[in-house]
Amino acid sequence: MAKKKARKAGKRSKSSRRASGAHHHTKLPKSGLTIVVVLRARGGHEPFLEAELRALVAPTRKEDGCLQYDLHRASDGTGAFLLHEVWESKEHHTAHTKTDHFLRWNARKDALLASRDATFWTQVV
Repeated sequence: MAKKKARKAGKRSKSSRRASGAHHHTKLPKSGLTIVVVLRARGGHEPFLEAELRALVAPTRKEDGCLQYDLHRASDGTGAFLLHEVWESKEHHTAHTKTDHFLRWNARKDALLASRDATFWTQVV
């Protein structure tokens, strides 16, 4: 019986720890830059676009100044993808656009994309 109570107590403390971390926010440096890019694949090119975008993730995350680089797919099956990027500064993002992996992507993107929309954001709070 004591073991069951100990397990239940352990479960409660784990969930409490998860809940307490749910409201943690990180303030970016003043020069921080967030970029949201929405990309829509040409018809029939969704798997190729996804493969190219996936290939960008690992090397980009290793770059100096990259704080976050996440790839999302639209849940409605429209062939749309979203990149959520957070950089220490605009200069870091500019350096990213000169890397080999980005230049490779840049050379291939027009054949895969129906549209691309990028917005640049700075953190308020």
